[in-house]
Amino acid sequence: MNRRICVGLASFGMSGKVFHGPLLHHHANFTIKRIVERSKDEAPTLYPDSIVSRSFDDLLGDDDIELLIVNTPDQTHCELVKKALQAGKHVVVEKPFTQTVAQGEELVALAREKRLMLTVFQNRRWDADFLTVQEVVKKKMLGRLVDFESHFDRYRYAIQPDTWKEQAEAGAGLLYNLGSHMIDQALVLFGMPEAVTALTRIVRNRGEVDDWYDIKLHYLELIVSTRSSYLVRELGPRYILHGTLGSFIKHGLDPQEEALKQGKVPGGADWGKESQEWWGLLNTEVNGTQRKVIVESKPGNYSAFYTDVYDCIVHHTKPPVDPEDALNVIRIIEAAKRSNEERRTVTLGEE
Repeated sequence: MNRRICVGLASFGMSGKVFHGPLLHHHANFTIKRIVERSKDEAPTLYPDSIVSRSFDDLLGDDDIELLIVNTPDQTHCELVKKALQAGKHVVVEKPFTQTVAQGEELVALAREKRLMLTVFQNRRWDADFLTVQEVVKKKMLGRLVDFESHFDRYRYAIQPDTWKEQAEAGAGLLYNLGSHMIDQALVLFGMPEAVTALTRIVRNRGEVDDWYDIKLHYLELIVSTRSSYLVRELGPRYILHGTLGSFIKHGLDPQEEALKQGKVPGGADWGKESQEWWGLLNTEVNGTQRKVIVESKPGNYSAFYTDVYDCIVHHTKPPVDPEDALNVIRIIEAAKRSNEERRTVTLGEE
């Protein structure tokens, strides 16, 4: 019989309520023992068997808890992950991993020293659209890929008051927020690039943090473009791929986040499936003959992340997201910031 792992959830904001709470609660091998709420008492409504704690230290001091979920504001990640590892806890930390490469290197070294699992919740690796694109690339359906473009756009003109996500001093911004997802996906597909060219902007009135970016990752025979903006009301394609044999165009966004927001239970035969209207268009060539077909999307599966977390802790398999991979995302973000500031292409590894 599989043993259950006791979990402490460091925050019950959006990510705790929508992602980590439901995914852990509906996984047979995890028990959420403690949830940190600084002043409210909302958690017991959803998780009556969990204990509301008022501080992160309560999680550290509970010997039953093996795994801590650090889903607190970005600027706290390094400090809290370090405390958790020093207390002998395995750690899942929300993206972005850290705010600097130096912070990430310190945490990776500490986890290795303590022989503890450290992984980052890059859930967009398990999006339906990305899993489908991954298959198109892996099977070389477009021949040699020459141009890859991904968009993650939203319309959010209003500046939400009293939130760290809109405050410059918190180190926030779209580049760290959605950029960490898009860069991670690019690295999963193609590995580290040779160079980075990036522009970031503040496009909303009274905005303090970047809310628009255009990042180009340079590979030997391929250019990868990742773009995001908070001022896109009419969405275009999510992915655009061009190669020597044809193109693949994909609209829509993985349905899992919306399903979780509606309180739907993860899992089941139809979980993560996109409706047919969002399936991608493949226009390519097979044995010299042009083919234009609709490609059914692969189902998304965020639950796979925590299945891999369990296997890593119990069976000593690889973590779902290697912290070194997450550290490379921060390296790209730092290069993108430098490229924007200096208005030039930054070669990775340069002094």
